[in-house]
Amino acid sequence: MSNWRKLVPFVGLLLFGLLAVLDIASKPRFASFHGSDVVQLVAAGMCIGVALVKLVGCFRGPSSS
Repeated sequence: MSNWRKLVPFVGLLLFGLLAVLDIASKPRFASFHGSDVVQLVAAGMCIGVALVKLVGCFRGPSSS
């Protein structure tokens, strides 16, 4: 299976996470976070983190162990 086929779900996660962060940043109440905003930011960060780890893992190649 090619590297690009393996990356499709994680590119989606990265895009979802970035859109969620941009959505929160565009709200007028951005200066005063509410509980739901914090949960949304944590979830967006997790999506971005998983996507970036998978992206690096795909380009490093198979492990030597």
